[in-house]
Amino acid sequence: MTGPHQPAPDHSEASTLPSDTPPISSLRPILPDGEAILQPPMDNTPNDAPDPDSVPTRIPHLGHALLFAALGGSIFLIVQLTLLGITQARHIASSDIPAHDLLAAEAFTWLATLTAAWFIFPPLWQRSFANGIQLNPPAAARNTLKLIPIGITLSYIVQAVSSLITMPKSIPMDDFFRTPADVWIITAFGTFLAPFFEEIVFRGFLLPAIAIAYDWLSLPRTEAARNTWNSSNRISSTALLFSAILTSILFAAIHGKQTDFTWPVLLLLFCVSLILTAIRLRLRSVLASTVVHASYNFAVFLTAFIATGGYRHLDRLTH
Repeated sequence: MTGPHQPAPDHSEASTLPSDTPPISSLRPILPDGEAILQPPMDNTPNDAPDPDSVPTRIPHLGHALLFAALGGSIFLIVQLTLLGITQARHIASSDIPAHDLLAAEAFTWLATLTAAWFIFPPLWQRSFANGIQLNPPAAARNTLKLIPIGITLSYIVQAVSSLITMPKSIPMDDFFRTPADVWIITAFGTFLAPFFEEIVFRGFLLPAIAIAYDWLSLPRTEAARNTWNSSNRISSTALLFSAILTSILFAAIHGKQTDFTWPVLLLLFCVSLILTAIRLRLRSVLASTVVHASYNFAVFLTAFIATGGYRHLDRLTH
């Protein structure tokens, strides 16, 4: 559903992004010439009211991304140690941990990380967590009926190309397709939670963090350059392009184990990530790229559901 066409934002002055964004039907080049502004607006709440004496800030920067990673890593370690203890108590080899236990542990880790981040980052940013990572639900809601078909179409294109690729006889993902119950769990996990968490990590934190770091390292070491940096919150188009490529490489890499690092598949995932990044930048909404990501995954599971007769004949997935 789209709203009325909105004019393109004025990039001539340093400012934060407006909360309203143009519908996806009016897409223009993602990275126009000159400066591209990524920063979110302040929430329209008293706690998020800007201080007139403060300078613009660039968030999330690399320090914030590292803090988020440390937070997630700590929770992951605690969960894994707990799971290992439970496994040993059951006298089960670690390699035989049921798939649903692994998924439950991962889901708990992600939800606990997001919950902790929801309370930790607002005081640092002086704005809400959702606003800081630029979830921007209105932009996603306004374009949902166009974002979902984009995700589904992209998924079927990738699946069609992947069908031409020679895959290993056995890949780690096969462990999650042993029983119908496990497949239903991973379907729900992969359609709803995984896209949301991954988009927050890659498009919410890493994309701006790497771009901000790129601009800082590229900044001339002059007083004039420092004054310009301190008086604006702009992120250059070059920095965003560099960050889009790097985060897409990382996005493909973390999915490598699932496909036994089959490089043509990783190249496809790299391209998918670039498209998700383009949508996130154009609509200034992490939730918009999440909708596309979730729709993409849903189409993958829908194909498997149909091919296996409603997950009743899982052996068809490996033949």
